[in-house]
Amino acid sequence: MKQILLFGAGKSATSLIRYLIDVSAGRDWQLVVAESNLALAESKIAGSPHARAVCLDVTRTEAVDTLVAAADIVISLLPPALHYTVAVSCLKNDKHLLTASYLDDAIKALEPEIKARGLLFLCEMGLDPGIDHMSALQLIRQIEARGGAIRSFHSHTGGLVAPESDDNPWRYKISWNPRNVVLAGAAGARYRDNGNIVSKAYPDLFEQPGEVILPGVGILAWYPNRDSLSYIPLYGLEATQTFIRTTLRYPAFCRGWAPIVRAGLTDSQTTLDTTGLTFDQWSASLQPFVNASNRAQLEYLGCFDQEPVPPAAHTSADILQHLLETRLVMQPADKDMIVMIHEIGFIRDGRSHTAKSTLVVKGEDHLHTAMARTVGLPLGIAATLVLEGRIGLRGLHIPILPAIYDPVMQQLEQQGIRFEHTEN
Repeated sequence: MKQILLFGAGKSATSLIRYLIDVSAGRDWQLVVAESNLALAESKIAGSPHARAVCLDVTRTEAVDTLVAAADIVISLLPPALHYTVAVSCLKNDKHLLTASYLDDAIKALEPEIKARGLLFLCEMGLDPGIDHMSALQLIRQIEARGGAIRSFHSHTGGLVAPESDDNPWRYKISWNPRNVVLAGAAGARYRDNGNIVSKAYPDLFEQPGEVILPGVGILAWYPNRDSLSYIPLYGLEATQTFIRTTLRYPAFCRGWAPIVRAGLTDSQTTLDTTGLTFDQWSASLQPFVNASNRAQLEYLGCFDQEPVPPAAHTSADILQHLLETRLVMQPADKDMIVMIHEIGFIRDGRSHTAKSTLVVKGEDHLHTAMARTVGLPLGIAATLVLEGRIGLRGLHIPILPAIYDPVMQQLEQQGIRFEHTEN
């Protein structure tokens, strides 16, 4: 009997656990969910005979090794900083590893040993990064196969609130790790625009965002996402004049978030003395950036409340995270929405063309979210394909090879994750 080991049972794990339980039931496999919050893990497996929950402190190396040694494949949905601990254990115990997080330098340093041991470590296998890579590359290769020479590439992805649940001035609700929302964009961004290399500092990202129109939804705002330049050679698009990967939000979010960043309220490094500190005192640096366009949002978030900040908060980011979790929380019946849009300009037969590929996925409720579905399903599908020998690659990879993205995208379509394509 094959065993799948999943580290983490948080917001993004719900659909993955449900999928892996269904897969295991049909193949006589077993899913083990390791989580520090045992009650959370047990609630996610919902008494399935094909899964069990284990309480785990991931800092206990021996406990991690014991679980990894018994598994046939390992999936980590832990915070990115903890992937390395799992990766080292997978190497020690000769186990394949999948994550949804960006490939970082610590994992890259393990590449020679991963190859030497004949293992597959597959990173960036979620939504963004993940489905964005796979769907974009399928479209790029189709265009090139028909004689198209690509000149511009825009890829937009966002986790949004669905229109029917859009009822606050931020036009946003938390559907994934709130800490990641607080820190999004902190590293700034780099991309290519009309042949020029553009670098944007963190405070500038949310001001004057770009726009894209989604029929049935309206105008969405985008800001550049991390280092787009590093993906140009990976996508084989060195000749493109424009290459930008972005994050989507409603315009209202950027309008409210820009002053928060400017005021330094996302700082996660500086320790604060929160004794007797109130929210309005904490946010005093915000005052110069408050105006008629953002005041209602900042008031709604609680930035100017005269109540004390949480005593457990140690940094400004902690305080801000508390406000997001309490003021922008999804209610039980709320639905989120994932939007991904690829816009590719290319030349074929001497004429300019534009290909557009759009994905819209809505969640079921505050637990079974579109975010959890689109982050979790690629991981679950890939794990199943590896265990069944249908992905035979070895080494350290992200999903930019046809051997990965073709079978995974085919399975995603069967799960209702489908793109709509237009070309002119």
